[in-house]
Amino acid sequence: MSLSVSRVLDDALFDGLESSIVATENAESLPPLCYTDPAFYEFEKAALFDREWLCVGRESWAMQPGEYFTTMIVGEPILIVRDRQGTLRAMSSVCRHRAMLVAEGHGQKKAFVCPYHHWTYGLDGSLIGAPAMDRSCAFDKSRNALPSFAVEVWQGFVFINFDRDAQPLGPRLEAVASAIAGYALATAEGPRPGEANRFAWNWKVMFENNNDGYHANKLHHGALHDFVPSHLAEFPPLPADTAGYYRLNGTLHPDASFNATQRALLPVFPTLNDTERHRMVFANIPPTLSLVLTSDMVIYMILRPDGPETHLLDQGVLVAPSAMKDPSFSHRMAMNMSAAMEIVSQDLHVDALVQIGLRSRFAPRGRYSWQEGAQQAFNSWLVPRYRNAWSQLRGVSNRAAAD
Repeated sequence: MSLSVSRVLDDALFDGLESSIVATENAESLPPLCYTDPAFYEFEKAALFDREWLCVGRESWAMQPGEYFTTMIVGEPILIVRDRQGTLRAMSSVCRHRAMLVAEGHGQKKAFVCPYHHWTYGLDGSLIGAPAMDRSCAFDKSRNALPSFAVEVWQGFVFINFDRDAQPLGPRLEAVASAIAGYALATAEGPRPGEANRFAWNWKVMFENNNDGYHANKLHHGALHDFVPSHLAEFPPLPADTAGYYRLNGTLHPDASFNATQRALLPVFPTLNDTERHRMVFANIPPTLSLVLTSDMVIYMILRPDGPETHLLDQGVLVAPSAMKDPSFSHRMAMNMSAAMEIVSQDLHVDALVQIGLRSRFAPRGRYSWQEGAQQAFNSWLVPRYRNAWSQLRGVSNRAAAD
């Protein structure tokens, strides 16, 4: 890790994180600077985003040879493409010549031609054309491929990892996969999300809110949410090495959904059992994917930090196979989304104010309610990774000082 040690980062800070991962009834929230400080954000990029599996989209967005889409996380432009052999690949979209981006948006191509000087890359990222480079000494096209990343598909979501030696993601998500198995997300369908929204608060503020059962019947009190009461929240135990966590939340009636009727308007996911139809599931795969699962619709959020107090958000929906073929689909979905967006608008207002509060000299390390078990689970994912990265950083710093 090349990040230099900041005055903000010290042993006391990281030792103090232990109080955030004890049992929920004794735990307290992370220090406010973890949400606001530029030096901590730089540390966090190295500690988390350089090492962990990052959700970038859905596999259905690149199914045919040459189909691709692009994204950006922590300032890194990323290109996802299906090659001619059917393999899904992830690579940097930064040209190896003068750093121009070789692809934008999404589409289908036979090759990627940099629009600046027409260096051309195959679907596997190899450099196959570099005009007028014959007089450049010792220039070797084979050494100028686009840098590639590890790729894994889980539940139809595409994850990439900048660390090609990272341990696989799927085996560490078995508990989450079991909890959401009835939704069969690998075969669920949904339109591609529109343009990402950018929000002026730390990504963890959004991540915590997305799986916070404590606020549900306070902030969202009313006909659009009271059928998912906070007191029916459950936080099942998880394996120590889990790569994700979830909350089960009982509902007051089966097939509850976020709309004015309070009931499913779209086809219910066909493999849900009776128990599953009497609850909702809120699942997080940190640091980038958050899921809200109801009996007829799944909302997914892909969080993409781009600064210590800002992030981009891709938000999409998934429904049961063939649900979109119903002539009334758009009208029914509009009813769901109208209610969902009213709830979301309340969340966004709170998130913005929380970020302001976190900057205050009076910002606390608050205690948790039992209904905030998901926050302790998030901390339990974060803190060991912070500690490990800090230990490595301190070791590098001490060796440099000794030299």
